[in-house]
Amino acid sequence: MGHAESELLDVERIREDFPILQREFGGEQVVYLDNAATTQTPEPVVETIADYYRTTNANVHRGLHQLSQEASVAYEDAHDRVAEFIGASGEREEIIFTKNTTESENLVAYAWGLNELGPEDEVVLTEMEHHASLVTWQQIAKKTGATCRYISVDEDGTLDMDHAREIITDDTAMVSVVHVSNTLGTVNPVSELADIAHDHDSYIFVDGAQSVPNRPVDVEAIDADFLAFSGHKMAGPTGIGVLYGKKHILEEMEPYLYGGEMIKKVTFEDATWNDLPWKFEAGTPVICQGIALAEACDYLDDIGMERIQRHEEQLAQYALEQLQEEGDVETYGPSAGTERGGLVSFNLDSVHAHDLSSILNDSAVAIRAGDHCTQPLHDKMGVPASARASFYIYNTREEVDKLVSAIDDARQLFA
Repeated sequence: MGHAESELLDVERIREDFPILQREFGGEQVVYLDNAATTQTPEPVVETIADYYRTTNANVHRGLHQLSQEASVAYEDAHDRVAEFIGASGEREEIIFTKNTTESENLVAYAWGLNELGPEDEVVLTEMEHHASLVTWQQIAKKTGATCRYISVDEDGTLDMDHAREIITDDTAMVSVVHVSNTLGTVNPVSELADIAHDHDSYIFVDGAQSVPNRPVDVEAIDADFLAFSGHKMAGPTGIGVLYGKKHILEEMEPYLYGGEMIKKVTFEDATWNDLPWKFEAGTPVICQGIALAEACDYLDDIGMERIQRHEEQLAQYALEQLQEEGDVETYGPSAGTERGGLVSFNLDSVHAHDLSSILNDSAVAIRAGDHCTQPLHDKMGVPASARASFYIYNTREEVDKLVSAIDDARQLFA
């Protein structure tokens, strides 16, 4: 661990909370660099999950017995904790628990878009959108007759903001933009995009899957109308996502799913809906996952989101510099020395990304290979797939060095 790195985070201490990092494959200790897909889960969060099932497990909002009361309070408090984590002053009424970012995107697309969009409307996205956003709005546009338009990505991996100002018009009903690209590492100017959208009376949906886990995000500071993220990318459990929405917009939206919990009154002829956020949480909700996500928020806040951001950025810059020194490695996204998130996508000449990932696995180095759910972006870059190394709070410079060494092994194998 380098000196600058140790000043930011006590990485060795943090690693003690993640026993999975001690696993070995083929006699090599695992180097886990697939954090943009899923981060590992620390012991305090695992203990929260276990403690819930050992001591509190019951359905919420449906029982007068003690266990149900305790589970209900913990689940409701979890909404408040997540609201605090992202700066939502509306607290639990603005926080809806879903399964993941994708479901959050679909909730807005169906509950708002299906009812509000028409042939005269446009949805503006970016060319670097994750399929969770791109495909969802694409399909809703087909159902409603609306048009999808895309803000161009420049050769340096950043958004063409002149183009953004050109295509966001009075016909724009929704701007849906990824905060940090899961392929390029680009940090998009979401606050500026929100200003442009609001100048045209449009809403803005921010995909925070790659930003909320590793940097301070304040939904009110960036003036997002909606924001979505996933627990499993921020030291939380799988199966839990979050949709933040401004209260007055959520109140006007119709439910996306129907059934138990989301109703207030039901007759044989009709039904009325529950208060926020419960009207969007039909059926037995993600009780344990929500409580564990609140614990993950505590865990990350105890480390410090600013420190986490600096740590990730330093590792990404170091990896980018090391990879760019190799003449046969092509990297994608903003260059070294510019702002970017904690990941690097790249390709080794004459080696398919899938083959490279398999060879790195032989050295116990875990990376992602493929199109990262950004096929149109990869088509624009002219590559079928890329390798991706992504970092989190427990990664070190030594692990970056091992990544580079394993790439050299692959180079020799294919020489």
